[in-house]
Amino acid sequence: MRAKPLPKTLAEPKFRIAAHTPRQWPPDRGLEIAFTGRSNVGKSSAINAITQRKALARTSRTPGRTQQIIFFELPSGGRIVDLPGYGYARVPAKLRRHWGDAIERYLRERESIQGLIQVMDARHPLTQLDRQMLSWCTAASLQVHILLTKFDKLSRSRGLAALKTVSQGIADMDGISFQPFSAVDYTGVDEARQRIINWLDQV
Repeated sequence: MRAKPLPKTLAEPKFRIAAHTPRQWPPDRGLEIAFTGRSNVGKSSAINAITQRKALARTSRTPGRTQQIIFFELPSGGRIVDLPGYGYARVPAKLRRHWGDAIERYLRERESIQGLIQVMDARHPLTQLDRQMLSWCTAASLQVHILLTKFDKLSRSRGLAALKTVSQGIADMDGISFQPFSAVDYTGVDEARQRIINWLDQV
């Protein structure tokens, strides 16, 4: 099933900058929605499905492809931010530390961030690193919406089990919601898009 036509709020996103250091971040004004997740969980595919752009965010079978914080500008004045994928071991430890420090600093200091989309593989949700990310967001009083990607790969029973696992895992956390998602069969794409639009339309 195809997604509905793209609303104006998310129309025509364009690449702004791939920032390696905070000095390269765009001015901290307006509203931003950031995407985060472990490497190879479908974060880039989720961004592309939601924005209806096949190659806005680069997809790759090689985990750890996103090595900077990437900013996409929206005509509405908002921004979509693609944070580096975390948890990929086959990169130098120094680079992993840099990614972690950059992500934590962004979440802690960036005033324009309105909400965070955390992407998890529905087959392996709430890993230790996922929980660490949620802890950072909770400490920063940041709204989080979890996309359980690759949901099309699960049977109905496994899908229900994944939803129950996440529901129980975030039960004591405020400001966190979740949903099934698939960039393949478009499960949950409209719902995720509307969540982002609601965040960007807040004043």
